[in-house]
Amino acid sequence: MSRTRGSSASGRYLIETWGCQMNVHDSEKLAGSLEREGYERAESRQDADVILLNTCSIREKAAEKVFDELGRLKRLKMQNPDLLIGVCGCVAQQERDRIFDRAPYVDFVMGPRAIRSLVPTLARLRQGDPTARHAVDVEYRSDSIRYPFEEIRREGEGSGKAFVTVIEGCNHRCTYCVVPTTRGREICRETDEILAEVRALAGRGIAEVEFLGQTVNAYRDSSGNTLAELLRATADVDGIHRIRFTTSHPAQMTDRLMDAMADASPKVCPYLHLPVQSGSDAVLKSMRRGYGRDDYLRKIEGLRRRIPAIVFGADIIVGFPTETDADFEQTMSLLDEVCYGTLYSFTYSERPNTAALDLGDRIPAEAKSERLHRLQAQQKAIQEELNRGYVGQILEVLCEGPSKRDPSRWTGRTPENRVVNYSGHGVPGTLQNLRISSSTAFSLQGEPLDRV
Repeated sequence: MSRTRGSSASGRYLIETWGCQMNVHDSEKLAGSLEREGYERAESRQDADVILLNTCSIREKAAEKVFDELGRLKRLKMQNPDLLIGVCGCVAQQERDRIFDRAPYVDFVMGPRAIRSLVPTLARLRQGDPTARHAVDVEYRSDSIRYPFEEIRREGEGSGKAFVTVIEGCNHRCTYCVVPTTRGREICRETDEILAEVRALAGRGIAEVEFLGQTVNAYRDSSGNTLAELLRATADVDGIHRIRFTTSHPAQMTDRLMDAMADASPKVCPYLHLPVQSGSDAVLKSMRRGYGRDDYLRKIEGLRRRIPAIVFGADIIVGFPTETDADFEQTMSLLDEVCYGTLYSFTYSERPNTAALDLGDRIPAEAKSERLHRLQAQQKAIQEELNRGYVGQILEVLCEGPSKRDPSRWTGRTPENRVVNYSGHGVPGTLQNLRISSSTAFSLQGEPLDRV
């Protein structure tokens, strides 16, 4: 049953999230702001008084999925006119009031740095304020990163892991990327504030923290502390057993940071997501990435020299407008040279307000798809071989909860970011040693030591 606007009961909310870890953590903040006002979490769309779509626009299909979902919400809005629908996140920032042209039943639009305006906007709408209808808030607030720890509802509570934002925005101007226009320029939190949050998390039983930022290794606070100093300080926090950070830019993977990763080992996990985007110098230049293939490989070699067991992940775009067959083969050879443990690969799609629009979309869709298929097949073979190497080993796993595919089994993650499914007794948030019994390209199977 829906609640009328302006009633004493705050109501129920539902947040649906697309995109990266930053979006997931933003949803935690949105949920926290609502629950402080008395809202309760709804179990379904039909049970909700407020539905928020927290969106990603990094690729065209992601943005279109949002509009598909809005189309499905139209009937629900017709059945319950008091239902409030908001579009948040990067699509909101990108499309702004154009969202109302395609979905006039949406009540408000709010960018990723406007989370604090959610509660006042809902209050105005529920009180019948006509000026709140079709409100758009896409201001780049400089204080948006200063979100107090106690105001965050952590969706991952019970999993033993928590995200912690350290930097927002991006100062790079990669020609294909929409992030600078959806997230704004870089702003950083103070190290002391971050460490206070980490200590509070440790006090709640959190074993693993993951520092977040669009370019997380660009972090530098007002005192000059960089991510290197933050990692070392976090490693000294009692109760924190694992530290991760994402996403890094190769141009800012400095020797200072590499040394800190090694110094803070084993708490800093031997896994790094280091997006490369292409293995071709020509394409990297067209993308305006700020490094070449050899530069990238030197960073990989420097990290492996310091942390021999490190595993890498990356992002790759195929079918960029200037990518020739020879350029693509350079990317294929890079896969063999680095041997990534994980790879997120996509075909190029034009994004608004990016410099690559001037290049046109020159590569036929069929050619893009063929290249992506080849790339993913090769990467699958690499992952199969890498994961076979873990069979027979004893690995430490942080239990995340029941397996989504088989609730009778448990799922955990190793420091190297390998997913392990196992039987027996599991407790979310605890560390457990497992013997790896078998593997696939995408996960490992393990057994508790007392059962092998």
